Amino acid sequence: MNVAIVDYNSGNISSVINSFKEVAKNKVNIEVTADLNKIKSSDKVVLPGQGSFKSCVDALNNISGLVDTLNDFAINNKKPLLGICVGLQMFADIGYEEIETKGLGWISGKVLKIDNQNGKYKLPHIGWNQINILKDSKIFKDIENNSHMYFVHSYELVPNDKNVVSATTDYSSNIVCSIEKENIFGTQFHPEKSDKMGLKVIKNFIEI
Repeated sequence: MNVAIVDYNSGNISSVINSFKEVAKNKVNIEVTADLNKIKSSDKVVLPGQGSFKSCVDALNNISGLVDTLNDFAINNKKPLLGICVGLQMFADIGYEEIETKGLGWISGKVLKIDNQNGKYKLPHIGWNQINILKDSKIFKDIENNSHMYFVHSYELVPNDKNVVSATTDYSSNIVCSIEKENIFGTQFHPEKSDKMGLKVIKNFIEI
C-alpha cells in the first residue's frame, strides 16, 4: 500500500513524515511528494498544513494541477484523505485569515478566528487539550474519549453540517477538532505531535 504525504512547501512537515514512517514500520510505503502521478496512484493521501490558510491555499495553487488531482482523488475516486491542521481547514469553502480566501470546498463551511472572548483566551490555542469524541469515527478506533491531543491554531473550521464533526475540543467554545465525511478525514490537532494517542490516529488512518 502506498500513502502519499503531499509536500507543497507549506512549512516544516518533517514530524508528520517521521510519525507516518514510524507507524508504517516498512509495511506501508510512505511517499513524500508533489508528483501528480504519484498522488493519483497512491491508496491514501495526507494533506498537512502549517502557517496561514491563505499561504497554504496559495502554495497548493502554485503547483499546477495539484488541486485538480486532489479533487479527483478525494471527491471523484473517493479514496481516503487525511488533512492535518490547516490541511483540514482548507476543506472549507472559504477562510478569513489575512484576507478572504477560497478553500477546496469539500466541506461546506468557513474558517474563522477563534473567539477569544475579548482576550480571556490566549491565541493561538497552543498545547494539550482534551477531545470530545462525538461519533464512531474510523480514525478514533480504540481511542478513549477525553484523550489529550496537541494543538497550535488561532482559526477554526465552522462547518454548516454538524454531522461531519467527529470530535470537538473546549477552548472558549466547542471547537471542531476532527471531521469525517465518507472518505475525507481531518484533524485540527497535530496527531504527529500527540504522543501515543496521535500515533494511534495515524495507525487507524493507515489501516482504513
